[in-house]
Amino acid sequence: MCSASSSSPGAYQSEVMGISASKSVVILSDERWQLVQRIVTSPPFQKSGRLRDLLEYLAEQAIRGSAHELTEHHIGEAVFHKPSGYSPLEDSSVRVLARQLRLKLHEYFDGVGRDEALIIEIPKGTYAPVFRSARHDTAPIPAPELEPVPATKRAILPWILCGVLAVVCAVLLFRLDRPASAPAFAPPWPFSQIFDARHQTVVVVADCNYGMSRILTGQRGSLEQYLNRDFPQKAAALVGAAGSRFADYISDSTLTSFADVADAVSLVIVAGPLQKQVFLRSAKDLRIRDLDHQNYVFIGSPSSNPWVSLFQDKLNFRETEETVGKSVKAFVNTSPLPGEQQQYRGLPLTGSQGDDYATIALVPNMTRDGSVLILQGLQQEGTEAAGRFLLEAENRHQLQRSLGVPISDSIAGNIWFEALIRSRTVSGAPNSATLVAVRRIT
Repeated sequence: MCSASSSSPGAYQSEVMGISASKSVVILSDERWQLVQRIVTSPPFQKSGRLRDLLEYLAEQAIRGSAHELTEHHIGEAVFHKPSGYSPLEDSSVRVLARQLRLKLHEYFDGVGRDEALIIEIPKGTYAPVFRSARHDTAPIPAPELEPVPATKRAILPWILCGVLAVVCAVLLFRLDRPASAPAFAPPWPFSQIFDARHQTVVVVADCNYGMSRILTGQRGSLEQYLNRDFPQKAAALVGAAGSRFADYISDSTLTSFADVADAVSLVIVAGPLQKQVFLRSAKDLRIRDLDHQNYVFIGSPSSNPWVSLFQDKLNFRETEETVGKSVKAFVNTSPLPGEQQQYRGLPLTGSQGDDYATIALVPNMTRDGSVLILQGLQQEGTEAAGRFLLEAENRHQLQRSLGVPISDSIAGNIWFEALIRSRTVSGAPNSATLVAVRRIT
């Protein structure tokens, strides 16, 4: 299910800055601080009060020369009013917000801030912001003066050029005649089954409009109904006078969730040099004929990405919802093992606090000549947590141990599996991800 959320503005300037009047003037006139103020008032930060507070605090400390004090623990206490002595190992909210802040800064400088003369970055592994110039103008290098070439040399010069050209052609023919070799880069398992030199990889994000239509109509929906595109009309009939405009909007727009975007960005980064073979598609733009002979990543559960339902018969953990939009979704454990629950219930709503669940599944594609990775959470937080879980090497190694696979980033052959993940969420963001159960798919 997809939804929008907003946070109230923080009280950073009145509670956190604590600067004297004389020093305030210095900061306010600093071009770095002026850049920060343009950023926090821009559209990407309008609904992110916590991110505005964080950016202003980090920037002020850097401008004042106190960047060395910016530790995770210090930020948690100074900006987010964590209790003294809290453990960042148990509460990773500062790290989560720092990652979100980096994404927002990229969004700003790629959009409304693309003409800024100054850029602010927060390098990974640190909380100290770095300001740098966006311009890299260099003076042109003057061409060297050439001495006149004697007539005898001018006469043999064409023959020298012909000889060089012949050598170049011979080298090119030799290289073209050799078989193309696969790139040396290989992502770690299980990404190595999704990104390879032989296939294109299509990342399919969820369709928020479909999720909203299901809630408005109260119908469970199906892939067949989704392909017939009759959900917007049914939802319009229930909305009333504005129904036709709503139906037109749903039919013409393409919306997905922040969780899907976060997972998609992470996947593209993991692909490395193979990024040129990765394509992003909305569930709305996919057709049955597209599902042949390639690798695929489906993000979202059947309630927001109905293409996932094509592979439900291969999975042990299956999404269920008693009353659409009114009851808590859960994963049904079709074949419980000792110590496992028969059902794992998720969050009541996106944005609430508690435990959500997600599954990570790797199965063969429809033509059995490629792989399909499925990241589906009961809510957005679970979907995002599934993607984050796979990014951590220790989590991947734990998954290998649970599957009885030797610990390695490079595994020969295909391994099909399904894993159930529990995520603890705080303020609408996954705070941790834990492996609950696994299954080998044969």
